Amino acid sequence: MDDSALVSASDVRLMQGLAQRVTAVRPDLVNSDASVGELAWIWGKGHASTGPSWRRRLWFAGDDLVAWGWVTLPRHLPSGKHIAHASLAYQVHPDHAKLVDEVITWYDGETAVDRTVIAQAADDFGLERWGAHGYVTDPASLGDWTQLNVRELDDIEKPVLSAGFRFRTADEAGPHAAVQAHVDAWSSTTYNAASYDGVRQTWPYRGDLHVLVEAPDGTMAASAIIWLDEVNKTAEFEPVGTHPDYRRRGLGRALLLHGMGLAREAGAGQMTVACLGAPEHPSARALYYGVGFRKFSQDIALIKPGAAQPPTHTGRP
Repeated sequence: MDDSALVSASDVRLMQGLAQRVTAVRPDLVNSDASVGELAWIWGKGHASTGPSWRRRLWFAGDDLVAWGWVTLPRHLPSGKHIAHASLAYQVHPDHAKLVDEVITWYDGETAVDRTVIAQAADDFGLERWGAHGYVTDPASLGDWTQLNVRELDDIEKPVLSAGFRFRTADEAGPHAAVQAHVDAWSSTTYNAASYDGVRQTWPYRGDLHVLVEAPDGTMAASAIIWLDEVNKTAEFEPVGTHPDYRRRGLGRALLLHGMGLAREAGAGQMTVACLGAPEHPSARALYYGVGFRKFSQDIALIKPGAAQPPTHTGRP
């Protein structure tokens, strides 16, 4: 298939299927923006507002999707901010690694502005090919790269909450509470009821695996969504957040332990969660390490500068 079109819900499901197959053979090659849960989260919360700036191309071997590219073109955010560069999420099955050159060529043909992409540090062949096409390490990413953390679910500490706090699910708490919990935890977010509606309609979202901590006054003090991959018996936290007024009270730790217990009950044997990995961002990493996660892989952000733009003339000498 050699077409380029806007990303659809059916495309995302195919991409998630490839993510499952890559996870089964080379989990260290699954990019941080190309896992089952991350694809669901990005598509679900953003397609209604950002979808017109998304383009994709799919590569098949017979009936099987073996590679894809998902470009986000320059756009204006609801806040009024303009994003002037393009970004690419992509995945190539290791049995078809040479297709990465076609992905790169297609990406370069979609736009001439600055282009960024996330690659995996373990993907030696892919990194060599990106370099051959003129992509270099993005200087802006040197203190802002992402690592994937993993832990087995065979021995989970019992979670402890302070008196008056309790665990809830999104099914129990309802859509308004689920949305407010995220907005409170991420102050700069544009997430809203429409975003959450998109998330709920995206596979493999389950309201009983969307967990929250309710404070004594009814505030949803922390929340996390668990994405279950039944094929590989793995589960992923994305996103995880705590209300600023309730941080440093052990709620995040308790939520993660509780969520891992639910994931194990649902059939998962392994849990993953991503976080910023650079020394400048120790908080989330320390939280995850504190409940048994360990670093598994990390990404590398690359950039290719766009063509020089002609100067803007003001009509003045």
